Amino acid sequence: MIMYLLTIVILLLLAPILLDFIKALKMLLLYKKPISLFQGYRNFAKLMQKETVISSETSAITRVAPFLVLSPLLVTLFFLPPVVQGAYYVSFVDAFTITGLIALSTFFLMLLGLDSASAFGGMGSSREAFIAALVEPAMVLTVFSVSMMAGDLGVGQAGVNLAAHFPKEHMASFLFAAISFFILLIAENGRIPVDNPETHLELTMVHEAMILDLTGVYLAIIESAASVKFVIFASLFASLFMPFGLQYAAPVAFGLFIVKLFAIAAAVALIEVNTAKLRLFKVPNLLGIAIVFAFLSLITFYVLGA
Repeated sequence: MIMYLLTIVILLLLAPILLDFIKALKMLLLYKKPISLFQGYRNFAKLMQKETVISSETSAITRVAPFLVLSPLLVTLFFLPPVVQGAYYVSFVDAFTITGLIALSTFFLMLLGLDSASAFGGMGSSREAFIAALVEPAMVLTVFSVSMMAGDLGVGQAGVNLAAHFPKEHMASFLFAAISFFILLIAENGRIPVDNPETHLELTMVHEAMILDLTGVYLAIIESAASVKFVIFASLFASLFMPFGLQYAAPVAFGLFIVKLFAIAAAVALIEVNTAKLRLFKVPNLLGIAIVFAFLSLITFYVLGA
């Protein structure tokens, strides 16, 4: 149980650092001076000290929604696969539960954007719903496919099974699922080419448009939720699609897991530097590829056994 709680604490501490690592690596690749890896903590401290201004046009939803955006993501952290051999983990939570909790967080974020009573908030919520409607089915299919290859529908147990016995005989299905999930990781976290988290150009914003009217503590909570969501997706990718290192001693296993998280963040940064943001109506083409790969993974597994 100690390792279980320690893993959750480490993931929470790493969440803002991973996003700052992506920014710093992008700045290095663009020959700029990189930001500190602890800039996220500094921003959080500044926002907690700032005054919270709420528009008179909003309802009580704006005061409650930021906490409801973060809460499902914090619950999801308790359902992730273990990092250390023998550590406690929740074995009965399947793809529908994980996806449902993430979708619930997205729903309250969209509600927050609509409650701002601004044109940009409504536009951002509409775009987020448009993207989420394509992401969630693909995520269920992908995680379900990997769980079937692992021999257990529980996400935590699937991670343990994959670490104990890698499905070499289903390598084709495994690779299809990995490609699909990585696309979903980029889309669900609002990274380039689906969205640009660093822009404030109104015509292209998705996530930022929904939180334009937030300040102070509420903005700090939403920014924290964004970092927690990224670390959840990175952890799922590391546990399900890079299932090695679980058999080592606890310090080595923890260290290797952290290295995998930073490797995933580095891959996201490299993609962002080398690609441009897609037009909104081109995004379904990318997410369609994720859905196709998810179906291919299932079909290849069931029909061909490969």
